[in-house]
Amino acid sequence: MRRAVCPGSFDPITNGHLDIIGRASKLYDVVHVAVMINQSKKGLFEIEERIELIREVTAEFGNVEVESFHGLLVDFCKQRDIPAIVKGLRAVSDFDYELQMAQMNNGLTGVETLFVPTNPTYSFLSSSLVKEVAAWGGDVSHLVPPAVFEALTQRLPKK
Repeated sequence: MRRAVCPGSFDPITNGHLDIIGRASKLYDVVHVAVMINQSKKGLFEIEERIELIREVTAEFGNVEVESFHGLLVDFCKQRDIPAIVKGLRAVSDFDYELQMAQMNNGLTGVETLFVPTNPTYSFLSSSLVKEVAAWGGDVSHLVPPAVFEALTQRLPKK
């Protein structure tokens, strides 16, 4: 069985994330979405809320499993016998950091990283940008799945 993981904080999941996960789901039998826990960051959504939103918006793919993880991504992969990490690249600036991470992960455990170029429609998109624009009352409905837009609308105060 071909397995891969798409890691991230997904606070919240965007259409860009969904595009990468969807494309990975066509290449792999099972795609694990690892919602990485960062104790030093306070997210807009709790981990369980993120997991539920991701499960809801990826259900159509039929081969996506979602769970949280704290620690090294390579440990997540080892524990689940996942040989590949799939990462989206928005710009050349992403590549420098992601290449270092890929080489470190491979050196630690032999896990491979596959880079998928982001759909140009989402090349500027990040969870942070979505939250900032939404917090100021901007329309982000075209940048996130409908369930996420609804959750954002409920969570953020109206401006």
